Amino acid sequence: MECCNLGIMERWSTGVMGNRNLARSLKVVRAIGCIVFLVFVVDVKSDIHAQANFYSGKTITVIVGSAPGGLYDLWGRLFARTMGKYIPGNPNMLVQNMPGAGSLVAGNYLFGVAKPDGLTIGMFQTHLYLLQLVGNEEVKFDVRKFNWLGSQEKGQMMLYIRADSPYKSVDDIIKAKEPPKCGGSGPSDQTALLTRLLEETVGAKFVRVLGYKGGSEVDVAMERGEVTCRATRITVHFSREPFLTWEKKGFDRHLMQAGTKRDSRLGDVPTIFELMDKYKTSEVGRRLARVILAGDELGRPMVAPPGVPADRVKILRDAYNQSLRDPDLVAEVNRSKLDMESSTGEEIQSLYKELMTQPREVIE
Repeated sequence: MECCNLGIMERWSTGVMGNRNLARSLKVVRAIGCIVFLVFVVDVKSDIHAQANFYSGKTITVIVGSAPGGLYDLWGRLFARTMGKYIPGNPNMLVQNMPGAGSLVAGNYLFGVAKPDGLTIGMFQTHLYLLQLVGNEEVKFDVRKFNWLGSQEKGQMMLYIRADSPYKSVDDIIKAKEPPKCGGSGPSDQTALLTRLLEETVGAKFVRVLGYKGGSEVDVAMERGEVTCRATRITVHFSREPFLTWEKKGFDRHLMQAGTKRDSRLGDVPTIFELMDKYKTSEVGRRLARVILAGDELGRPMVAPPGVPADRVKILRDAYNQSLRDPDLVAEVNRSKLDMESSTGEEIQSLYKELMTQPREVIE
C-alpha cells in the first residue's frame, strides 16, 4: 500500500513535461513522505502502548474533599466508575473522601502531597480560590498551577431557611436584632460565601456555624435545630434528599438566589442582584459579587496535581470528556435529576487565571 499517492502527478509531469528528472525527484519525495508517515504512526502507537503499560494493573485514586453523601461525592464516584474505561490500560479507580476545612485539606493534599504521576486526581470545593485570593495562610496551593481536567456542570447558589423561623425574607434578616445561624463546612463553602456576600452588599447579618464535614451533616443539623439556614446549589436542592421531602412537607423557605436572573424553579425568590438594586449597593460591592459568583461557572471541576506529565494530563482530560458522553453515566445523571453543562479543562484553567487577577479594593 502506498503511503503517498503521487502517481497522477508523476504521470502528468513525465507525459506532459517530459521531465524524467522531475519524475525521479517525485519518487524520492514519495519515499521520504512514506518514511515520515511510518515514523509518525510508529511513534503514536508506541506512545499509546507506553501509556497503556503505565496504567495497566494500576489504581487511580479520586480524592473527594467532602464527606460521603454530598454531590461532590456523587460525581466523584460516577467518574470513578466511568473514566477507567477510557484510559489506556483500563486502570481501577477508587474514591477516597478527604473532608476538612471546607475542602482545604484536600486542596493542599492534591497540590503538595500527592505524587504527580497521573494516579491521583480529585475534586474539592470550587470557591477555594477565594481563600488564595485573600492570602489565607492555610492555603498551600495555587489554583493556576493545577492541571484542570474539566467540569461537568454550572450552577447558581441559593439560600434557604427553616420555615418555622421568624425570618420570611432577607429584608427580615436585615431588620432583625438577632441574626440567624447558618451551617457550613468551612470558610470557602457556599454558606460562608453567600452569607458574607449578603453582609457586604446589603447589610444582612448572620452567625456562621462552620466545621461540619459536609452538606449532609449540615442538613441533619438543620433538622435538629442546631442551625436554621444553609446555602447550596439550586440543582442540589431540587434533585436529592432530604430536600425533596422538605419541599413536600414545607420544612424550608427559599430566601434568595445568586443568579443574574431568576431560576424557573424559584420564580418568586429574589436574586442577589435585585437585592443589590433595592439596597443601592456600591460598585465595589457589585464587583465583589461578580468575583465570588463567578465560581458558579466553574461547577465542580476535577483536577490533577501540578507536575503531571503532559501526555498523561491529555489522557485524563480525554477520558473525562468521554465519560460525560458515556451512556451509563448519562442515564444516572438523568435518574438523579442532575444538571450537566460541561466545560473543558482548558476553559477551567483560563477562568481561574482570570479570577485570580483582581483590583486591590475588591480583595480588601
